[in-house]
Amino acid sequence: MTRRARDVLARTQSPDGSWKGDYSGPLFLGPVYVAGLYVMGRAPEASVRDGMVAHMRAHQNPDGGWGLDVESPSLVFTTVLTYVAQRLLGVGAEDPGLVRARAWFLPRGGPLGSASWGKFILALLGLYEYEGLAPVPPELWLLPRALPFHPSRLWCHCRMVYLPMGWLYGHRVRAPETPLLAELRRELYARPYADVDWKAARERVSGSDAYTPHGLALRAVHRVLGLYERLHSKRLRSRALEESLALIRGEDEATHFVCIGPINKVLDMVVWHVARPDGPEVRAHLERLPDYLQRTREGISVNGYNSSQLWDTAFAVQALVASGESIWARDTLARAGRFLEAQQVLEDSPGATRHHRHPSRGGWPFSTRAHGWPISDCTAEALKACLLLEPLGLNRVPRERLEQAVAFILSLQNRDGGWATYERQRGPRWLERFNPSDVFAGIMVDPSYVECTSACVQALAAWRGARPEATEAPVERAIARGADFLRRQQRPDGSWEGSWGVCFSYGTWFAVTGLVAAGAGPADPALRKAVTFLKAHQREDGSWSESIQACRERRWVEGRTGHAVTTSWAVMSLVAAGDAHAEATRRGVAWLRSREAEGQWPPEPLAGVFSRTCAIHYDAYLRIFPLWALSLGERRAEGFRAREGSATPGSPPCPG
Repeated sequence: MTRRARDVLARTQSPDGSWKGDYSGPLFLGPVYVAGLYVMGRAPEASVRDGMVAHMRAHQNPDGGWGLDVESPSLVFTTVLTYVAQRLLGVGAEDPGLVRARAWFLPRGGPLGSASWGKFILALLGLYEYEGLAPVPPELWLLPRALPFHPSRLWCHCRMVYLPMGWLYGHRVRAPETPLLAELRRELYARPYADVDWKAARERVSGSDAYTPHGLALRAVHRVLGLYERLHSKRLRSRALEESLALIRGEDEATHFVCIGPINKVLDMVVWHVARPDGPEVRAHLERLPDYLQRTREGISVNGYNSSQLWDTAFAVQALVASGESIWARDTLARAGRFLEAQQVLEDSPGATRHHRHPSRGGWPFSTRAHGWPISDCTAEALKACLLLEPLGLNRVPRERLEQAVAFILSLQNRDGGWATYERQRGPRWLERFNPSDVFAGIMVDPSYVECTSACVQALAAWRGARPEATEAPVERAIARGADFLRRQQRPDGSWEGSWGVCFSYGTWFAVTGLVAAGAGPADPALRKAVTFLKAHQREDGSWSESIQACRERRWVEGRTGHAVTTSWAVMSLVAAGDAHAEATRRGVAWLRSREAEGQWPPEPLAGVFSRTCAIHYDAYLRIFPLWALSLGERRAEGFRAREGSATPGSPPCPG
């Protein structure tokens, strides 16, 4: 069975040695893509247009709306933007799907009830007035960098979105008027457009979109910024716009115009369209825009990143090596080794300090080297994969560059002992009170995460194990501090909350494997509590199942049926904790076997998540994690039976 699964994984490897799959799921990205092009007087080519319309139609909810992702309930934010996008792509207003959409969003206020990002995109299109937006003054970038609320202290994904937003807001950029936009202004509002009270709409958000409601502090800041907007200096505004444009250029050049994500990619592109129409920056952006397109069975969507190639490849290597059949997968692993070598970032981004960037040299990104933003856990998983390839003679990364990766990981450890994503935590936690996004959580600050911390602890422990001749105090201290952080994050029920996967099964797998790498043994109280938690949530059929709703509600929410990926994480946690021989592990392995067909597992709900609310698809997870879990479960169980057999001759073998 593991050989069949291994062969399927090998067959789906790309020619460059990576695993590049579907990383779609969010439904607001496609409409932003379409809107950005429309502001520039452009449209997707015909095949892309048709594919995007097909994908939007395929994921309309029964109530007529669209969710934040393909599995979520309807939001005004995504429903209005998707409606507008289809109209911009040529779908008529009397299309039955659009009629149903209007019937859903008009009673909820239409654009007036949308989350803030939706209102901003509509303002760019001239379908919403800037007076109805919470101010995004570019002058914030001119504040002293020492202030705790300087934009450079925000999480990089957050600041890279609000950076071009501020520039566009400062210029009040608006698409040229067209008959279609005039029609849309009549279709989107329950009252005449000229009668809308835009100031009253600033803080208005439909209940469907208000995951992070505006508190008193945020409303007070909005009032202060609104007052400033009426009184601001034109000279200061001009300086702020120049500074913002310089920072946007820094982001674009450091990422080869891929950008950190699709939202700031589109907004940066619109910025350059306004600043330098048809200039080289616009052409460079347009060339990389298709990097985000994803062809699926339902049509064409926009990925949440330019790809998840490095991340998936690092995991695939670990799963293949764990299968114990490296000799049969040697060519596959060799190609993967070459891909890993080619994607390591070899230099710091130009003007890193000027552009508020952490040093990059030695790190690995989530996708490809061209992306230019290395991440703590991606670097850790890539380093682990390289060290596994080393004894096979397949690692292509020189020792000096492996040392640079270790240095990069060490440079990112936070004062609390954990690791964040792209940088050390820069801003205080209280900045989250000023989250203006409405629909996302935890976007303002880049704090320490269980997953990032565990991955870094595991990588440093693997590095230490690969160099027994050397004892490095910084590495030892970092591992110990990371383990302490993981222990502090354990919940009373024995679980850990995941932030980048669904959810407690994911976080617990990372935390358990991190603690074991740091030296925790099977009798460790934290591991025993984790085992108890996992066993309590095992289903009668031997599987585990966890819903994306668990991330939103921050508690275990059972899925409708067993999930192979969730079950794999649970099995691997139990094996790592020393329970490879336990009945729960055997039942989990048996369930995974029963679901396998020709080395594959059937499609299931999305297993990835970001910002606690939006599910995202990792295409390779169903090929990687069940193989990995079966390999570990079966091999450890065989080892246990062998030990039991030698200790008690004649005893019956364990089932499974």
